[in-house]
Amino acid sequence: MATWHAALTVVVLAAGGIPPKNMATSPKAVVSPDSGVPMDSPMPPLAGNTGWLNTAPLTAKDLQGKVVLIDFWTYTCINWRRTLPYLHAWIDRYGKSGLVLVGVHSPEFPFEHDVDNVREMSAQIGVGYPVALDADFAVWRSFDNEYWPALYVFDAKGRLRHTQFGEGGYEEAERIIQKLLAEAGHRDIDTRLSTVNGTGADAAPDWKDLESPENYLGAARTDGFASPGGIVGGERHLYTAPKKLGHNQWGLSGTWTVDDRRARAEAAGGRIVNRFHARDLNLVMGPATRGGAARFRVLLDGKPPGPSHGVDVDEAGNGTAKDQRMYQLIRQVGPIGDRQFEIEFLDPGAEAWSFTFG
Repeated sequence: MATWHAALTVVVLAAGGIPPKNMATSPKAVVSPDSGVPMDSPMPPLAGNTGWLNTAPLTAKDLQGKVVLIDFWTYTCINWRRTLPYLHAWIDRYGKSGLVLVGVHSPEFPFEHDVDNVREMSAQIGVGYPVALDADFAVWRSFDNEYWPALYVFDAKGRLRHTQFGEGGYEEAERIIQKLLAEAGHRDIDTRLSTVNGTGADAAPDWKDLESPENYLGAARTDGFASPGGIVGGERHLYTAPKKLGHNQWGLSGTWTVDDRRARAEAAGGRIVNRFHARDLNLVMGPATRGGAARFRVLLDGKPPGPSHGVDVDEAGNGTAKDQRMYQLIRQVGPIGDRQFEIEFLDPGAEAWSFTFG
């Protein structure tokens, strides 16, 4: 099953509280949910944003006569990352015909409110199109949005003609783009569908072997915590790894502080273990403060990952968390089954926020 982000209470998010847990869906996008801007409605205002990246401020007037994609995202979201190759392909193919892509970055985790983090990560992953920074969720509220990722497609008259929530639905979305460009009078449209081959964290998931859902590491939203004694919330505590992990269970070893939203390693040698079933394992983590660093070592079934290492570790499982972001730690080769993941932090101060899989 795929996972995608759903926000049920924007006020909670905007106040820096606990974001709702991801909701399960099929690999196909949800095209007609019972929320969001009604079809054929005019584009809601982009006002209330806290700034812009890659452009001077844009208004509805600036977008008049254009077919416009409004894309809600947050840079740690693996579900959004896997849509990014399609966004790039559509702009490369149809930008000359009047298609405009505007990202709305509505942050999930506290460090995603940091403009420098968003700017740096946008440059790293190739987000060069206009982005409205939506730290206060004003644009999110004006769209009555509930999801990361969320795509709203407006015609040249400024009317909503299509939505895509979650992953999938790419062929239908591209056909709508072609149709709306033709309606706007463009005749130079390439009607072939885009060929997309994402790499690294942008690669499509292995749906048939994806049996592990996203799981937060904060006490308020986690599932399957198996260390003896459970989570001691909000205070420094010495944890012991469980002797045996069941399917989709996890645990801690060493000295950690676990609050409602994240787990922080208070001493060198802190470990996280996780029993998972998926091709890819990602961990949203980083140093507690921007500019810090924490070395780590990853094991898969008690051994270095070798050729099953992710893009952010080497074959021996070594890596360094220098940024506050999502790290791809495992990408398995060969048959996929239940595997045991372990990460040991060699320096204190690392914070871990959520596991995602693909």
